Amino acid sequence: MLLESASTLLNNLYWITLIAVVVSSASAVLKAGVKQFDLFGVIIIAVATGLGGGSLRDMFLDQPVFWIKDQIFFIATLASAFIIFLTARLTTIPSKLFLIPDAAGLATFGIAGTLVALMAGSPWLTASFMGVMTGIMGGVFRDILCNEAPMVFSSQLYATASWIGSLLFIGLLTLKLDVSLSAIIAGSFIFIVRLLAIRFDINLPRFRFKQ
Repeated sequence: MLLESASTLLNNLYWITLIAVVVSSASAVLKAGVKQFDLFGVIIIAVATGLGGGSLRDMFLDQPVFWIKDQIFFIATLASAFIIFLTARLTTIPSKLFLIPDAAGLATFGIAGTLVALMAGSPWLTASFMGVMTGIMGGVFRDILCNEAPMVFSSQLYATASWIGSLLFIGLLTLKLDVSLSAIIAGSFIFIVRLLAIRFDINLPRFRFKQ
């Protein structure tokens, strides 16, 4: 399925993952800011959000954990947390602004997770779900640390957008489309669908007992 050279694939994966780490960490700081945590608490939540999903993915795939192998991802998480923390103290940031970088993190991590799983030899359906898990688990860790119910379980088309986008990414690769272009198309799809779902309050049916 993946016909490009290993070096090209690894380069694409590196930058997609780095962007995902930065935007996910930023979303975590904005979310934690509502709780008025101190700097250390904010950093812990940023690290859990930015690195948690990918760490879980790598452990399931029996691979070296990406940010332990290359500390630039850990440094990027810390830098993102510090910058947003300081910016919030100097200017007014709407409390719901975290939804935008959260959607961006969902998109970029979803694509990165799918690509990692494909490169590890996972079947296409498993690879797509690994992308979903990579995209959502950082947010799950963030919400748990903020003492809230994970947003993924009730928010508008959260994991759904990620899974469809991951499947779209695999489909484009199957059609032999360039991996970078495939990532941009599928990642943009996840990002746009998530924001549209928030804007128009589009949800999956909820479980209810018949009265």
